[in-house]
Amino acid sequence: MNFDMWIRALKAARAGADVSQEGLAALVRWSPSLIAAIETGRRRPTMEFAVAADEALHTGGLLAELLKAADRERGPSWFAPWRGYEQEATRLRAFEPCLVPGLLQTEEYAQAVISAGGLHPPAAVDELVAIRLERQELLRQATPPQTVFLLDETAVRRPVGGPAVLDAQIGRLLEAAELPNVRLHVVPLSVGEHVGLTGGFVLAELADGERAVYLENAARGHVVNDPETVGLIDRKWDSVLGEALSTTASLDLIRKLKVTS
Repeated sequence: MNFDMWIRALKAARAGADVSQEGLAALVRWSPSLIAAIETGRRRPTMEFAVAADEALHTGGLLAELLKAADRERGPSWFAPWRGYEQEATRLRAFEPCLVPGLLQTEEYAQAVISAGGLHPPAAVDELVAIRLERQELLRQATPPQTVFLLDETAVRRPVGGPAVLDAQIGRLLEAAELPNVRLHVVPLSVGEHVGLTGGFVLAELADGERAVYLENAARGHVVNDPETVGLIDRKWDSVLGEALSTTASLDLIRKLKVTS
């Protein structure tokens, strides 16, 4: 599914309810110009808008479900399966040895990471950054997943984008740590070798008990849900977490790296 189909679904629902653009704008308390921009494809619909439109047009949550499906298809095709797990997870555990995790990146930090090496044209970089920022909304939704981020100290010291971008990124980490559903741990450089140095990973747990792992290599990411692999990554997580600082000590370390207040 793509956004053109979503727009057609919105128009059909509005026509079926005999509601004009102006009428829908009044019902959802958005401006008519914004409704027009969404229906002409100049503005991307948000989940907030889709939910409000569903309520106003009595579509039973159809537009919100279609938007979720369209969102999952944005970006690289190999990433679509993971977006489904990520959005449905009740618990996420993410480890990164070199970079700040995507769910915590600032726009400038994400821009620097994705544009590195000039592998993507500017338009593709902008789209990938937008997708990454949109994914972050799940940390602040009504019922967010319980999320634990485990970072090697290298990840909070590497000056991605330059000192100013890193400083702002450190500020974002401190802000995120204040969310009730987020915990942050750092593995200090003094630990030396640990089993997480071979690569990052994310563990997702769903309400029905299903578990899956997201792994990346140099070319693409993979979703794995066979019990043997999930169990191995689970043991890796426990091992790396055992080397990490407590939440309080981790935040103290991060605060010391903050240059500007």
